[in-house]
Amino acid sequence: MYGYANEKEDHLRRLRRIEGQVRGLQRMIEDDKYCIDILTQISAATKALQAVSLALLDEHLKHCVTQAISEGGEAAEVKIREASNAIARLVRS
Repeated sequence: MYGYANEKEDHLRRLRRIEGQVRGLQRMIEDDKYCIDILTQISAATKALQAVSLALLDEHLKHCVTQAISEGGEAAEVKIREASNAIARLVRS
C-alpha cells in the first residue's frame, strides 16, 4: 500500500481535471486563440500538476520514507535518496 492510497480518488479527480485543461489547450491552438491566453492556461495546468506532485511527495514522506526509516538499514537510505532526487526534479521543473 502506497502513501497516497487514502487520497487516491482525490488525486485521480485532480488529474482528470488537468487532462481536461490540456484538451482545452489543444482546442485553443486549433481555434487559433490569442498566444497570451494559451500561455495563461498552460501556467494554470502547470500549477495544478505541481499541486498534485507536492501532495504525492508529502504523502510519500509521511508514509513510505517514515516506514523505511523505522525499519532502518539500506532501505531507509534508498528511500531518503529517492525522496531527495524527486525533490530535486521538482525544483528544477
